[in-house]
Amino acid sequence: MQNGTPLAAIDLGSNSFRLEIGRYHSGHIERIEYLKETVRQGSGLDENKVLNQAAMQRGWDCLARFAERLHGFKKHQVRAVATQTLREARNRDEFLRKAQSILGFQIEVISGHEEARLIYQGVSRLLPQSDERRLVVDIGGRSTEMILGHGYESREMESYRLGSVAWTGRYFAKGQISATAFRTAEVAAKAEIDQALDVFPPSEWSLAYGSSGTVSSVADILSANGWASGVVTRSGLDWLVERMIKAGHVDQLRVEGLKDERRPVLCGGVSVLRAIFDLFGIEQMIPTQGALRHGALYDLIDRETDGTDVRERTVRWLGERFSIDGGQADRVSRVATALFAQIAADDPLAGRYSQKLAWAAHLHEIGTHISHDRSYHHGAYILDNVDAPGFSLAELHRMSQLVLGQRGKLKKMEDALTDELFAKQLMSLRLAVLLCHARQMPEYELLKLGYKPGTFRLSTAPGWAKRFPQSAWLLGEEVQAWQKTPWKLQADIR
Repeated sequence: MQNGTPLAAIDLGSNSFRLEIGRYHSGHIERIEYLKETVRQGSGLDENKVLNQAAMQRGWDCLARFAERLHGFKKHQVRAVATQTLREARNRDEFLRKAQSILGFQIEVISGHEEARLIYQGVSRLLPQSDERRLVVDIGGRSTEMILGHGYESREMESYRLGSVAWTGRYFAKGQISATAFRTAEVAAKAEIDQALDVFPPSEWSLAYGSSGTVSSVADILSANGWASGVVTRSGLDWLVERMIKAGHVDQLRVEGLKDERRPVLCGGVSVLRAIFDLFGIEQMIPTQGALRHGALYDLIDRETDGTDVRERTVRWLGERFSIDGGQADRVSRVATALFAQIAADDPLAGRYSQKLAWAAHLHEIGTHISHDRSYHHGAYILDNVDAPGFSLAELHRMSQLVLGQRGKLKKMEDALTDELFAKQLMSLRLAVLLCHARQMPEYELLKLGYKPGTFRLSTAPGWAKRFPQSAWLLGEEVQAWQKTPWKLQADIR
């Protein structure tokens, strides 16, 4: 990546949408601009996990303003990530289709583990280098992430379904504040994160850091009211809770440093924070400048630097974890991407989709770890449910569909095959799996795969069928498999 390259990250949080713009310089990012809008999408989820129209419109309006600022940015210079609200929303695809059209860039809905990884990456990059063992806590609108890390490495990560928006709506309805409400909210929070003590035992970390909205807001309030600057203490937190209970209603709360945008969700966030203090025996927590959006920016650098894309490491790790045959994975990947290059070279997205095809090919036998019978079904399930650092939920699902469709009848792929690029990926993968059936590198250079709208055509060199009769027979079966799909495969096998 060249010095001076502008980069941007967008965090579509449950309470706020944030846009961070920076400039790359020698491995670091210099801030150019930071925009934040309180959108409160999380409050728009009903009991059926459907995002209401008003909440979606607030999000679209905000992204339209962000889009104006991002005019001229290239796709590889922007990463937009969405978190818990859109993880939960059953109608998220409706929101995302319009949101991506307005923004002009892809929006990735990321898992809780991926959110935690990016948070720690952002926090660690903006802290001084140190050998300290850190606990990082990020209380968002509808989820709370906790990470145990050392240096730039996150060692343990978890995401819990509680946050300032969710807990405010559940335990402080209509802004009413009482000691009973706080006790109930804190007990419920502790029950939600009780197992975190096993994952993040206090003996494993020396300092606690707080990222993002709730912790920084509480720190600002305490500092404005005479408490030490740059830290949230247990005594200061207790003082704030007493002031809130005394006010009786959030609208009656009068404390210096409280911003109007934070007022409606303060009770829920503070109750979760105090529960964490009590559960872990924390005496003080240090607010940090780094957050999810900074981690997304540094991830953009990694993706553009050879050997540092975390997704490549994740694919290797998954292969080792599920004991795949590395030699066969490499063979299938090499053949699949070579075939894909013949039919997708002119597509501007070919490079990205070739990379994702290669990852799916490397993991195509991941399901055999469970059972060889229906292994592609097991593999698809694993990829749809595994915590895979670096990947969005959509990327994992596309890979799972490729793994599912690698063999067998194509009826199960009916919905996915409406996408031409996916059809090209799947055709390439199925042919590669077929050609590598003997678990040896086939002479794929003798094959030519062509494409015209709706039709694939595979041709072989003269004498190929005689030399490889089993492969020729399998190709004939493959031609038949595609007959009941919108795509046809013609084969000139000689």
